[in-house]
Amino acid sequence: MNIPADKIESMILEGVPSYEIAEILGVTTNIVEAIADKVHQDYYYDDSMDGDAQSALASIGWGTDEDYGYYGSED
Repeated sequence: MNIPADKIESMILEGVPSYEIAEILGVTTNIVEAIADKVHQDYYYDDSMDGDAQSALASIGWGTDEDYGYYGSED
């Protein structure tokens, strides 16, 4: 069975109910719900701390350079 995941994803983002997507595309609602869960995880994933060293250091109490009065070189 070839599952049109991209089509399901776009319909989910358009607000089409899962049962309608399943009926239109001829797949089970379980498949639609599984893809919907993935879409929502991706859409609402909080990456505010990913790769941000200053926030990470500040969150453990080390502060940032600006907290210690350093704002870059004068050059």
